[in-house]
Amino acid sequence: MLSTLTKGLTVLALSTSAALAAGGETEITDYAFPFEGPFGTYDQNQLQRGLKVYTEVCAACHGLKFVPIRTLGDEGGPAFSEDQVKAYADLIEVYKLDEDTGEYDYFTATPTDHFPENISVGAPDLSLMAKARAGFHGPANLGINQLVKGMGGPEYIASLLMGYTGEEKEQAGTILYENTAFPGGWISMAPPLGDGWVEFDDGSPTDMESASQDVAAFLMWTAEPKLAARKQMGLTAVIMLAVLSVLLYLTNKRIWAPVKGKKED
Repeated sequence: MLSTLTKGLTVLALSTSAALAAGGETEITDYAFPFEGPFGTYDQNQLQRGLKVYTEVCAACHGLKFVPIRTLGDEGGPAFSEDQVKAYADLIEVYKLDEDTGEYDYFTATPTDHFPENISVGAPDLSLMAKARAGFHGPANLGINQLVKGMGGPEYIASLLMGYTGEEKEQAGTILYENTAFPGGWISMAPPLGDGWVEFDDGSPTDMESASQDVAAFLMWTAEPKLAARKQMGLTAVIMLAVLSVLLYLTNKRIWAPVKGKKED
């Protein structure tokens, strides 16, 4: 079993190296997201901006089928009010298959519904994309950078949106676009974002790099909405273990003190 696992990991490493060699080393920018680090948390305003970028740009092709609309009002997330969540749900049209007729029924979403699935055939769902992609691998694809920088899923998404060079080519009847962050160097998705394409109510910068980071942060939240709670639980556990270690140490000294004292005599 171990040899099979080792062989599988070797094949994966070789295939990844081959993909990178085909288009050169990928260029992933290490952005400083507010939710990184042991004490990092989501920026509520950034998540709201990221939702707007997703709604106006990404939702045309990509779905969020694992994300309930009602979670937009959860604490630690975009934290919309109940009325805002309902108003946003009214903007979404969802569909379900009628098993009797075999046709899809379309209707206005409610907060209890999930975001729609993919609109475009072949477009991946983005619900868990920030956890499914790793931006940092090296050196030599050993994943050592991940110990320092993290997995780099949000960095990969933001870098992908920023990685278009403007070069195009046609291959097998498909237009491919050169992208410095995509393994292999060429991607079939046209550049989806540009400077000033999305306007924000809070007056935040609308340049492409800022919008890319905003939507990447939002997709990190869809992939791990309980990040802040998990970190808080982990910190509480570390403090409890530290206190317990001190108590065990003092208890051990008190229990063995008479025995050690006799040996010294």
